[in-house]
Amino acid sequence: MTLSVGIVGGSGYTGGELLRLLHGHPEVTVTQITSREHVGAFVHTVHPHFRGVSQLQFIHPDTLQACDVLFLCLPHGTTANQIDRFASLATYIIDLSADFRLSNPHDYQTWYETPHPAPDWLPKFVYGLPEVNREALRGARYASGVGCNATAMNLAVLPLVRAGVFASARAEIKVGSSEGGNSANSGSHHPVRSGAVRAYKPTGHRHMAEIRQVLGDIDLRFAVTAIEMIRGVHVTAHVRLNTRLAEKDLWRIYRGAYQHEPFVRLVSSKTGLYRLPEPRIVAGTNFCDVGFELDADGENVVVISAIDNLGKGAAGSAVQCMNLMCGFDECAGLSFFGMYP
Repeated sequence: MTLSVGIVGGSGYTGGELLRLLHGHPEVTVTQITSREHVGAFVHTVHPHFRGVSQLQFIHPDTLQACDVLFLCLPHGTTANQIDRFASLATYIIDLSADFRLSNPHDYQTWYETPHPAPDWLPKFVYGLPEVNREALRGARYASGVGCNATAMNLAVLPLVRAGVFASARAEIKVGSSEGGNSANSGSHHPVRSGAVRAYKPTGHRHMAEIRQVLGDIDLRFAVTAIEMIRGVHVTAHVRLNTRLAEKDLWRIYRGAYQHEPFVRLVSSKTGLYRLPEPRIVAGTNFCDVGFELDADGENVVVISAIDNLGKGAAGSAVQCMNLMCGFDECAGLSFFGMYP
């Protein structure tokens, strides 16, 4: 028997991506999907690629029924106020908002500028990055989502930090428009967004809290820039090493860290158009591509990573977490490897 799945807040981009991934999952069936605005409408009226594929209709969140797994795709600050109700309806919960990503309530108040609404629940959630918390996710009942920018950065430099060779880094993160969600705002207006290269968060991005939670209080700063791209996060991190390395040393560090990771690919070639990671290549997938180029001095390295913010940065990681939590094949439902061109 397959497990029954509900998606709460299913009219957004992340909800639609979850539905796409779970539609082909061999172990689960999506039985309900909620939207306050689109009650009674077929999902294809909002997610048009489901026309002729799914006959699901949106229901009001107040009519949500019990199920095995709940994916919560609600705006930040919403889930925590209702977590007791959601927990009463499902055995497993994966929350894709930021409400349960930080284990320390003080950190939450610092970065989100408000006290956490349900601090007693924070220890119950496992931070949902399988490459970091795989064993803790196995058999867990509650998992948080991940920040897309944090995920791209964490996977880029984690091997260097773990190897003890990381000294400091300054990075630029370029992001696509879907990172802002499907609600229109002044920054998403086409004449404003088209052709943009806009530094919208040069300092103090909230995803820094997740990076410190995973990597520790390291010397790392980054700026986030919006560019004309729909899906994607592209990290360029200029890393200062604390020791001189040869290129073979870098390969040993990164291969040692990721050789058994099903969704991290090392993309670092000497030649070719796609010799380093590019978001376009991972669009629609759960892959994170990581590459690097060592400076001639051997003490500085540029590390580049690319993910789909809706995939590995959100819905893909959430499905990967569910697979670990429920004892499924970790890669189930995540076999799509992208399109080219």
